[in-house]
Amino acid sequence: MSRNTLSAPLALALLMTTPTAAQAADAAAASARAPGLTYPDTTRGDTVDPQFGVDVADPYRWLEDDVRVNPKVAAWVADQNRITDAYLATLPGRDTFAKRMTELYNYERYGLPTKAGNRYFYTRNDGLQPQSVLFVRDGLKGEGRVLIDPNGWAKDGATALAEWTPSEDGKHLLYAVQDGGTDWRIVRVMDVATGKDLADEIRWVKFSSLAWAKDGSGFYYSRFPEPAEGAAFQSLNENHAVYFHKVGTPQSADTLIHATPDKPKLNNSAVVTDDGKYLLVVGSEGTDERYGLTLYATGKPGAKPVVLVDDYANNWEYVTNVGTRFTFLTNKGAPRQRIVSMDIKKPGALTELVGEEEATLVGASRVGNRMILSYLGDAKSQARIVALDGKPVANINLADIGSAVGFGGKASDPETFYAFSSYAQPTTIYRLDTVSGKTEVFAAPKLTFDPKQFTVEQRFYKSKDGTEVPMFVAMKKGLDRSKGSPTILYGYGGFNVSMVPGFAPTKLAWLDKGGVLAIANLRGGGEYGKAWHDGGRLANKQNVFDDFIAAGEYLIAEGITGKGQLAIEGGSNGGLLVGAVTNQRPDLIAAALPAVGVMDMLRFDRFTAGRYWTDDYGFPAKEADFRNLLSYSPYHNIKDGTAYPAVLVTTADTDDRVVPGHSFKYTAQLQHANVGDKPHLIRIETRAGHGSGKPTDKIIAEAADKYAFAAKWTGLVVE
Repeated sequence: MSRNTLSAPLALALLMTTPTAAQAADAAAASARAPGLTYPDTTRGDTVDPQFGVDVADPYRWLEDDVRVNPKVAAWVADQNRITDAYLATLPGRDTFAKRMTELYNYERYGLPTKAGNRYFYTRNDGLQPQSVLFVRDGLKGEGRVLIDPNGWAKDGATALAEWTPSEDGKHLLYAVQDGGTDWRIVRVMDVATGKDLADEIRWVKFSSLAWAKDGSGFYYSRFPEPAEGAAFQSLNENHAVYFHKVGTPQSADTLIHATPDKPKLNNSAVVTDDGKYLLVVGSEGTDERYGLTLYATGKPGAKPVVLVDDYANNWEYVTNVGTRFTFLTNKGAPRQRIVSMDIKKPGALTELVGEEEATLVGASRVGNRMILSYLGDAKSQARIVALDGKPVANINLADIGSAVGFGGKASDPETFYAFSSYAQPTTIYRLDTVSGKTEVFAAPKLTFDPKQFTVEQRFYKSKDGTEVPMFVAMKKGLDRSKGSPTILYGYGGFNVSMVPGFAPTKLAWLDKGGVLAIANLRGGGEYGKAWHDGGRLANKQNVFDDFIAAGEYLIAEGITGKGQLAIEGGSNGGLLVGAVTNQRPDLIAAALPAVGVMDMLRFDRFTAGRYWTDDYGFPAKEADFRNLLSYSPYHNIKDGTAYPAVLVTTADTDDRVVPGHSFKYTAQLQHANVGDKPHLIRIETRAGHGSGKPTDKIIAEAADKYAFAAKWTGLVVE
């Protein structure tokens, strides 16, 4: 259909006479497209939404439909993949990247162990297995045996073991199955001794903690109501409720513990306290760390719950409790967070145990009679041990630039585990005794490369408004730095998420072939606490784009990269970042790699989990937010008549976090517009979602395509 609704005679007359401006633009775009590329003919609708005096055109509204439901969308996906696959097959570095990434992935790697009773549970991947396997061993030095191998669950390897947790005594395992990358989970129970599943099966679980009762009689979980037929992957997620399931009974017999029908947008997650005497329900409406706390006494059916916090204004993370004295990590009165205690008999009265520091406090856990506190100092991990009253005990010595995660444990046991990694150092698992302070290696990878061949620097640069922003820059040692090198600039900038150093074989392959990797710690993240997050969300969202643009300009000014050598990459909120920056500064970049991005900022809140994101983005139905969102929405701001960089959009048909319609509509508009002769393509993975659960072979294939594309357009010679 045309942009306007015309009667048939009038439309025919226009076609027979002078072309309209719209038809002329279409013809110019077609003639300017990449040589040898003919994009699929995508139907343009005439949908226009009047909003606050603005007529917002949405010609590709039909591409929002689920690929499983609408055959027209399925056909469009097939046509786009056919064009993209043919183009990617011509890239000289594709096979080389795939081969090197496969080599770099092919090493034994472990996940963090969890101790229950005398058993240790941990994941292991021998290198190229599609999914990691769950092992259990009796005693720390016992021989591991396979407990769950998800690699036999699906022929394509796309059914994954998701969350899992053993009962307190280690006799049973609660685990979740994730199929095809969806956020939905099927929860099951296994007898650890026999390795056999019990009859228990829980469905329609999403965004849920899994918490065993201390006596192992059952567990707490959260679920949504069953969606309507055919709407599981697109309908809004509302009315999240906490249930208790008694092992050996059907789901229909589960006990409703906590529901908020008067506030259907609340998410509700359950935490069992260290002593097992209480169930703490944490409620939140969006992605921002603004919680309410409701406390239930376990084993006392009908007992009235105690509301500890009901203003939904601050972060509250349970650390431990001794009787009625509860310890929390919070940002109340401390933007970079602190540790406080509260007597549940007097909710609201706080005692500070560990005050706010210059480094950002990002985690706390109790291990034996100690607490372990995790900090970020300029986006690098720090960790220390304190007593339960907050008095310092010792610092935990970590390697230089890297990230440490883990430090979980029990009040009854001084043993904990943590994982450390960096850009050129795969994960090593350490065991720590919080009483003796002794640290030992639990599992270290046998590498197929030498980490000493690579170097990581931290740089600081100024953004448009003068704000100083940190950035990590990684490259191979000996790289000729007298002239710029092809560089991938990666960013996220949202939802209080910190970009910390971590190992990714796919990115190391880029470094190994002579490219540079830069990761900018943009505002909107959590690197410097609440103020840093607030500085990049809502009306301040443009700061994130300015920070990213300034990072690219800095890399060029410093000679790290050169004009025509810069690619930008980001996923999810980072996909939005890449789309917005491509619109705002197409001259700065040679290639753009937006993955599973939020591209239509006026309709994101209408699908699945999108409604949660209003904490960072605002409400499209509110005029001030609408005007701000419209100003940077990637789908609505493609600049017709401006030369764009090469763009490879990536998404997946089962992404029920950021529904693929975002990427579909953005790509269709990009291909329709007159934006130059470089390729503007979309790669759509099947039986994959937002990212988690994706099998190894699909990770490698997608990354090889993306980095070969980036190499082609930044001038990186891949041999």
